[in-house]
Amino acid sequence: MPSAVKAYKGLGMEGWVARWYAANTGKDLSDFTAQARKLAASLAPGAAVLEIAPGPGYFAIELARTGNFRITGLDISATFVELARNNAAAARVEVDFRRGDAAHMPFEANTFDAIFCRAAFKNFSQPVMALQEMCRVLKPGASATIIDLRKDVSKEAIDAEVATLKQSPLNAWFTRWTFRLMLIKRAYTRDSFVDFIRQTEFTDSDIRETRTGFEISLRK
Repeated sequence: MPSAVKAYKGLGMEGWVARWYAANTGKDLSDFTAQARKLAASLAPGAAVLEIAPGPGYFAIELARTGNFRITGLDISATFVELARNNAAAARVEVDFRRGDAAHMPFEANTFDAIFCRAAFKNFSQPVMALQEMCRVLKPGASATIIDLRKDVSKEAIDAEVATLKQSPLNAWFTRWTFRLMLIKRAYTRDSFVDFIRQTEFTDSDIRETRTGFEISLRK
């Protein structure tokens, strides 16, 4: 059984690392736009949406552009919160970016109509607690979406994914190195996710495999 607490302490990216990540992921926003439109299509006007670990805020900002939603972003990194706030101001959209821990969210129960978490769950030091917190702050019947890397991803799949990014040769090498030596070690298997979900109060779940990861839907 996988541990509910990781040795890795889930520290957020700060300083130059956060800015490097923001610069590289911000070169092509098409994936963020597509994911934002997909979620927006399932939401009612005025819906309250929480993005956990939004990083530079690209998804939340794209979602704000698609409709009239109340969007909050919660990230453990002070640098990312600053970058996301600046990006939202530049885009002239309203998103409440704030600093906080996914395992101890500063929100009342039954607050949000939807939760979105992309490429971050593997970094949480308390995965079961983070899932239970998602469940707690969701309204009854609402859903959370988690998109993340899977532990059994192949080298070929990683290389193909990195090839789709608009990166210099040096940045592409560094991205592949980060995947292979850091991110895959933190990622989970399907069985791990199944075990984590069983320890929460979510009533329904679906785990779909993608080229490099999982897209997980959880309903309260």
